[in-house]
Amino acid sequence: MKVEQIYTGCLAEAAYYIESAGEVAIIDPLRESKPYIERAEKDNAQIKYVFETHFHADFVSGHIDLSNKTGATIVFGPTAQPAYPAYIAEDGEEFKVGNIKIKVLHTPGHTMESSTFLLIDENGKENAIFSGDTLFIGDVGRPDLAVKSDLTQEDLAGLLYESLQNKILTLPDDVIVYPGHGAGSACGKNMSKETTDKLGNQKRFNYALQAKSKEQFVKEVLTGLVTPPQYFPKNAVMNKMGYANVDEVIAKGTQALSPAAFEAASNEENALVLDVRAAKDFAKGFIPNAINIGLEGQFASWVGTLITDLQQPILLITEEGNEEEAVLRLSRVGYDNCIGYLKGGFEAWAAEGREIDTVNTISAEDFVDKFSKDNTHKAIDVRRKSEYDSEHVIGIENAPLDFLNNYMASIDRDATTYVHCAGGYRSMIAISILKARGFENLVDVTGGFSAIKATNKLKLTDYVCPSTLL
Repeated sequence: MKVEQIYTGCLAEAAYYIESAGEVAIIDPLRESKPYIERAEKDNAQIKYVFETHFHADFVSGHIDLSNKTGATIVFGPTAQPAYPAYIAEDGEEFKVGNIKIKVLHTPGHTMESSTFLLIDENGKENAIFSGDTLFIGDVGRPDLAVKSDLTQEDLAGLLYESLQNKILTLPDDVIVYPGHGAGSACGKNMSKETTDKLGNQKRFNYALQAKSKEQFVKEVLTGLVTPPQYFPKNAVMNKMGYANVDEVIAKGTQALSPAAFEAASNEENALVLDVRAAKDFAKGFIPNAINIGLEGQFASWVGTLITDLQQPILLITEEGNEEEAVLRLSRVGYDNCIGYLKGGFEAWAAEGREIDTVNTISAEDFVDKFSKDNTHKAIDVRRKSEYDSEHVIGIENAPLDFLNNYMASIDRDATTYVHCAGGYRSMIAISILKARGFENLVDVTGGFSAIKATNKLKLTDYVCPSTLL
């Protein structure tokens, strides 16, 4: 028996490859099919099942394409109603994969169809659970994503409590927990950086499992939740209703366009120009009105948070060789309408003498000198509210990137405004959005709050350990 966790850091998502006696089960695959098919071919094995723990909200699963390419059966837990062929399992039903079994445990709460898959090894021992968004390492799934007119977040939290108590915590302590996500995912508020653990440890140390009553559990898991990213319900619909073939999406998005064709497509298609280069490179020169979201960070989740239309035509500016990776990452969160990329990158655009823009930057040391002498300088901190509340520079206001539109009207267009985040990734995103909206007097503080704090020259609020990382 082989169990492999395939972890994708930029989405904080874990898929799983399970092989026994030439048969394979895949759990919660990402959009692309190739890695799973190649992995099975390496073992000379056949993918038999694709198990889905629930209709994912934070990414588009690859279950449909993987099933179409391999003939594998898609399996959901009870109550799921997908708009394509799939097997809807009963609670407690077992599936044979080689010499092992995978048992369905219906665990509603995160969503109503959420299920945990229990791995029973060759010897009949309960070996591991693939808990999806029901149980994380250090946390549990947020119960506010599947709210309906007849179902409140309190109702869902109560169901989650019962699922954990009756289906998960009754299992042996040595069962391995393989969750759907790790730290950085917005599907939970306080997840560990660890991506697997023994259930016994979670029984002892996971805050959500210490509640003495359902009422206490409901209160604790709902405290600190913020509005989920706007793309979550849209991705859930795609996972339920179906989506375009990813190979076709990639073929369309990786069309190379000359600078002239790129400009024409931008105008004719009303396309958003998305520059995925590193923030420091973007600052040195970019196409006016382009938005910078760097591939090196949590690219897909920030695209999903900030670009509200999944059908928005997108034109890409990338480093050479990163075009397909960018299109793939967009498709993972449902942005299937990338229509091409700038051949030769930004350098090709600049070489033709076309209009460019730049971002003014300032070192943390120079910013601190200015701010310490005159704290009337305008400055905004675009980190999440939880980060800001934990510790920030006294006198600098919070304008979280994920809610930047709510704060835009309060930013003085005429005054020079210094912008920082934790390290520089998000501040450049914010500046690019603001510049595209006509704000010109913006300066990026290089190195962000980390560099500012390291100077030890500005007064900070007392550090408070954040109760949520959302």
